[in-house]
Amino acid sequence: MPGARDPATASDAAAPQGVIGAAGLVTAAFRRHYLVRSDEGSTISCVLRGRTLAIACGDRVRWFSSGLGEGVIEAVLPRSTLFYRSDARREKLIAANVTQVLGMVAPDPPFDDELVHRWIVAAESSACRFVLIANKRDLPEFAAIRPRLAQFAALGYPVVEICASEGAGALAPLLAGQHSVLIGQSGMGKSTLINRMLPGAAARVGEVSAALHTGRHTTTETTLYPIDASSWIVDSPGMKEFGLGHLSADAIERGFVELRALLGTCRFRNCRHDSEPGCAIREAIARSEVKPWRLALLQQLLADSGRRAQAW
Repeated sequence: MPGARDPATASDAAAPQGVIGAAGLVTAAFRRHYLVRSDEGSTISCVLRGRTLAIACGDRVRWFSSGLGEGVIEAVLPRSTLFYRSDARREKLIAANVTQVLGMVAPDPPFDDELVHRWIVAAESSACRFVLIANKRDLPEFAAIRPRLAQFAALGYPVVEICASEGAGALAPLLAGQHSVLIGQSGMGKSTLINRMLPGAAARVGEVSAALHTGRHTTTETTLYPIDASSWIVDSPGMKEFGLGHLSADAIERGFVELRALLGTCRFRNCRHDSEPGCAIREAIARSEVKPWRLALLQQLLADSGRRAQAW
């Protein structure tokens, strides 16, 4: 996986001798409890044995029955992508095998521009399409965020304005044939959107909570909802931060799409893009081809992720 270290995908506890693990899709995750939908269509509540296995919604896993009406996950099958965040202390897996990331913002509560840029870098590092969903367009203050939304559209990312409480027909073409993960700060309307798009999603919340013995809403769980035979969407808990500590300096740099063609073309191999002569990025800024704030943001993300020394 480019630019990222994939958390462990092998358990420290093998299945009982003579038991062949069944395959299935992880459709809900809460701490170390999971729902797995088998390839035959049944769903079973599963736990992990040991602590070396890292699992996310969207993972394909092998599990065996514990004989107590519960399953035990023994292995994660190979992933195509893994979308997650990390800082100096821990990693938080969000979804596996996704093809696109849907970031949701709204005028109320206020959203953080830098947080959205972090989502984009993480999506780019996993070769996922990124779509920005701007919710609550019915609010008077929505007009004030349109100039902020324009910065993302200018980079080539689709920006879809919706009112989740009225439905989201404009999203349907973007979801078709995709494995999506929906992310955003708390209060942006993710759960409202899921409930409007997918009849029965509210009932699914109760089913998941009961099966995982959490008694909680999906604001604390990660849940996968099938859309059709080839599409699904993962609803994730609200997040105020999104660390990129798991990404290399190169992956962070390449997450800035307008800089990719310039990377490696500076006069000096270890160019800091500061005041060195022959800096390709500074020259592009002088030609108004790159916004100065984008370079400042790149430098900030590298510093926050502890990658400055490695990058230069």
